[in-house]
Amino acid sequence: MDILLAKPRGFCAGVNRAIALVRSALAEFGAPVYVLHEIVHNTHVLNELEEMGAIFVEELEEIPEGARTIFSAHGVARAVEEQASAMHLRTIDATCPLVAKVHRRISHLHSLGCSLLVLGHKGHPEVEGTCGQVPGPVHVVSTPEEVAVLPIPASAKVGYVTQTTLSVDDTRELLNAIRARFPLIEEPDRTDICYATTNRQQAVRQLARQCDLVLIVGSKNSSNSNRLREVAAGMNIPAYLIDQADEIQPDWLQGKKRVGVSAGASAPEHLVSGVIAHLQSLAPGKVEELNGDDEGIHFPVVKQDEGGSPPG
Repeated sequence: MDILLAKPRGFCAGVNRAIALVRSALAEFGAPVYVLHEIVHNTHVLNELEEMGAIFVEELEEIPEGARTIFSAHGVARAVEEQASAMHLRTIDATCPLVAKVHRRISHLHSLGCSLLVLGHKGHPEVEGTCGQVPGPVHVVSTPEEVAVLPIPASAKVGYVTQTTLSVDDTRELLNAIRARFPLIEEPDRTDICYATTNRQQAVRQLARQCDLVLIVGSKNSSNSNRLREVAAGMNIPAYLIDQADEIQPDWLQGKKRVGVSAGASAPEHLVSGVIAHLQSLAPGKVEELNGDDEGIHFPVVKQDEGGSPPG
């Protein structure tokens, strides 16, 4: 059984930066360092950082006053920043720069007096952080049906931003519904879906055309990993999301000649290597990597000032 690897796959620049910020904080200041929400959505990454002394919490109230605290790559609402300041927390902002760009755009749309939409999944940390950038109502929509029942007049001036990890295909359907209902729409020059999400989805499409099974390495609560599985499944190819190699079921492989493997933007490459080794132990074959561009994008890990987060 042959294995075909997607390219690009795995860690993106924002994830690399967020993990590096936690590691550098632990190295410089020692444990514990508190992290509000999962720094990235990957079980293995979280376990490794916990072993180093990171403590992940869901609420600021779980953090001792004055403790060193990191905001996750998904970003946080302004109210969270204000509460952290009132608690005298020494904060480090690991928000992905591309998410921070979405924050700036929704603030700009609010200043223009637009009715605000966020295309994304309700309850996702990135969406909650984006909604919390502005006062007043922000409507989260994830299906065309939800667009149809929005309590906004059709004549309203509407602006939208997008969760960075959405499926390009799903967003297209949503935007068609929004444009049809709200002709006075304020649109960006390009989608907010990040380069890494788009590149990985395109690579999985290419992968699925050449395979009879696709495995996506990523955790179940990873939005971008789930979207990769959906992209392959949407091409009528059996596709599964797995956290690690031992989740592969032998019956998935019955009669399969070529298995495609990719990984979400928060999944480390050593997990992909583990999947390859496991598949090779079951049915040895060739391992090839798709032709694809090296993304070559890096976000600098800027040293943070004592007691606060950098701007932007």
